[in-house]
Amino acid sequence: MRAGLLRAAALACVMSAFGGSAFAEGKIVISNWDGYMPKDLLENFTKETGIQAEMSVHATNEEIMGKVTAGGGKGYDVLFVSSPFAEALKKLGLIADLDPAKIPNLANLYPEAQNLSYDPGNHFSVPYAWGTTGLCYRSDLVSPEPTSWMDMLKPADALKGKITMLKTDRWLMAAGLKALGYSVNSVDESEVGKAKELLTEAKKSLLAYDDTTFYSKLVSGEASLVHAWDGWCNYGIAENPQIKFVVPKEGSDMWVDTMTVTAASENKDAAMAFINYVLRPEVHKWVAENILYKVPNQKAMEALDPALITQFPNIGITPADLMKQEQLRDLGDGQKLYTQTVTEITFQ
Repeated sequence: MRAGLLRAAALACVMSAFGGSAFAEGKIVISNWDGYMPKDLLENFTKETGIQAEMSVHATNEEIMGKVTAGGGKGYDVLFVSSPFAEALKKLGLIADLDPAKIPNLANLYPEAQNLSYDPGNHFSVPYAWGTTGLCYRSDLVSPEPTSWMDMLKPADALKGKITMLKTDRWLMAAGLKALGYSVNSVDESEVGKAKELLTEAKKSLLAYDDTTFYSKLVSGEASLVHAWDGWCNYGIAENPQIKFVVPKEGSDMWVDTMTVTAASENKDAAMAFINYVLRPEVHKWVAENILYKVPNQKAMEALDPALITQFPNIGITPADLMKQEQLRDLGDGQKLYTQTVTEITFQ
């Protein structure tokens, strides 16, 4: 009863910040990846706030980016996009500045999550999930255990034909660039060219490029070592505890998926109320518990069962260690160089 009264009081404060009647203005449309938030989240949000909310699904950042740029963002209120796309949309004037007074649960974020290089101070984006990329491998099949990108790119004979790599532009290029000591955001043609040579040679040792089923290949034994996002490696660990994850010694990227409000939204206050709702610890921790990704919400992470981190150690990577990796940034016109380079590597 007391908890319910406290929640009601807190909600009253938030409604006051929004001017109360703003919630009744209309429905908000949220575009997100499928399965990336609780199925009952919108229903529960509407019950509590009175704000009608509709879910729209996008398969990729590129898909929603294309729709928003083509239509000026009309028809959308909240977008879930990865940080380079949030940065690009802001440069195009397609996402709005946020009012921190209307998102008081920003205080639940780790200090590091409030000072990200692409948006220090969370002026136009709020981090939803974050992580890194590395090597996911069968510890019972790979010896010695991998420590370097070169263990994947110039593998021992026993691993040849047992490796998969991510094909998405930024992550394929990042492996080659970091292996050579370059930035994951480099648009230097010479550096990109050297990474291309390394990745082209590495292709000869691959089982496949795979962005979606690589962890299943590890579980079955078809693959022994795969290039993987940390959270996706956990799907394999859930089925086989011999699967482990390591960030290569040369370092890696740091990825962040964000929540943003479109500049075209006619219900910005309601959109920010939605973001504030997601930042509740009991809501936000669902991501870690069910998708097995780290969240930048300190109170949510502190509420996790320690057994979850014991089973999936990379969920326990600290914000300080995560911040040692290089944050992905918008490449601007340099993205064309990456797209062309990856096309040439993968289709040769």
